[in-house]
Amino acid sequence: MQLRRNKSLFIERFSCALHMDAKLIMELRNMTGAGILDAKSALEETGGNLETAAELLRKKGQAKAAKKMDRMTNEGLVGSYIHGNGKVGVLVEVACETDFVARSDEFQQLVHDLAMHIAASNPSYLKPEEVPEAIVMKEREIAAAEFAGSGKPPAVIEKIVDGKISKFYADVCLLPQAFVKDDAITVAQRVEQAVAKLGENIQIRRFCRFAL
Repeated sequence: MQLRRNKSLFIERFSCALHMDAKLIMELRNMTGAGILDAKSALEETGGNLETAAELLRKKGQAKAAKKMDRMTNEGLVGSYIHGNGKVGVLVEVACETDFVARSDEFQQLVHDLAMHIAASNPSYLKPEEVPEAIVMKEREIAAAEFAGSGKPPAVIEKIVDGKISKFYADVCLLPQAFVKDDAITVAQRVEQAVAKLGENIQIRRFCRFAL
């Protein structure tokens, strides 16, 4: 009788553990866009810590994306988004390697989300490297002028100015902006998630935002 009770208790606890694992895996997948096996592996590696597992997957996604950066992207989609009031519209070109991925739901969702983000955040450039040097220098001058005569050491002022320039880039450039559907990650990291999940190089090539 006791053996039977112990066996039932074991089965109950084992089923509960499996259920909790499945819930954690699903939650991690929703957070990162990772596949089931990757999410399960990350949770095992981090002892079931959801936040640490998410950070681990993001780092792995960045590494995978970096390895694929040089691969040709001859396919893709031009996506569009029109804001509800009809006064803001966006076109965005996102490239990938194969037509198979371009037609996938995951890729099409990515393109739609990027167009919606551009409509909401109105970036002027794709990445910091595209911002004209004259504009960057002017921003540095303005930032440095705020601390003229403050008595702060030049090295300290330089670090503060660098921080302000980083924030400026995040304001005007698409890739370093906080992603509109999940502000815990940047647009660049959202693309890296798609690269890790779909296994192809994915690049945002260009975009245009129209507003009345």
